[in-house]
Amino acid sequence: MLKTVLLLETVAEDADALLHDNVRVLTAYGERPLADIVQQETIHAVITRGKGQVNQALLDACPALEVVARCGVGLDNVDVQAATARGIRVINAPGANAATIAEHAMSLMLMLVRNMYNSVSQVRAGNWNGRNQYSGDELTGKTLGILGLGNIGRRVARLAEAFGMQVVYWDLNPNPSVSYQALPLEELLAKADVISLHLPLTPETDQLLNADRLALLKPGAFLINTARGGLIDEQALLNALNQGNLAGFGADVLSEEPPAADDLLSRHPKTMITAHVGSLTATTYRTMCMYTVQNVLTFLAGEAPAPESVFNRVALGL
Repeated sequence: MLKTVLLLETVAEDADALLHDNVRVLTAYGERPLADIVQQETIHAVITRGKGQVNQALLDACPALEVVARCGVGLDNVDVQAATARGIRVINAPGANAATIAEHAMSLMLMLVRNMYNSVSQVRAGNWNGRNQYSGDELTGKTLGILGLGNIGRRVARLAEAFGMQVVYWDLNPNPSVSYQALPLEELLAKADVISLHLPLTPETDQLLNADRLALLKPGAFLINTARGGLIDEQALLNALNQGNLAGFGADVLSEEPPAADDLLSRHPKTMITAHVGSLTATTYRTMCMYTVQNVLTFLAGEAPAPESVFNRVALGL
């Protein structure tokens, strides 16, 4: 009998076709309500992306569940602890988005520091003479402070070096094997011209950049966040932008997504915020979906998925 996979969100076309070729597929985004599906069907696997929540309630409603998977890296929308307690494997795609998120971070950095968006807008509005009021700078010679030197942080560091930047970093667990200088957090914040966040959101990092720490930033500094919105106290950030302490903020993530209609941060003239699209490039989106789906199908077929794809393998004693 075919195993049944529940999709909480759409996946890449190739990955969707692969699923339909090998298992019975149910979708929670069609006309049939999710509550009806879990009440009436035996679900063996749940696959989500970034929005569909795999919480305690869903796990309770699917007693035959064997595997939960996210086509992505972060697992904020998956209750890993509850899944592990039930012996359910949690599969993700570690490292799959490192290249594209690093590119996105550098793109935001370049656009902000060089004030390119304003220049493009001026030309589009027919104001070539806007160049007479141009105010921008370059990355060469500046110090980049990276918070979190994991897969993405290291890639950003290498790209920044190619632009002629000096790289320093802070991490909860400094890596002695890297060539970059590790600094205490407060010292890094006071020294860096640009700060780029590449940390997971945990109790230790929740609102890591609060009002006191944002006040340490050197005048004219830029802040980039392509990690998680909750790493920053956004009201304190808005105050720093309004007071002129911070030259600009570029992000692909916010603490509330989408932001409220009256959100001041996303509309601020000193911010450049994209709609959490960093991993949605054609190449990375397909790669993450295919990698995740292939590992889910491998497991459902009674074989071992790639060890690194099972996030809770140590907790499960695998």
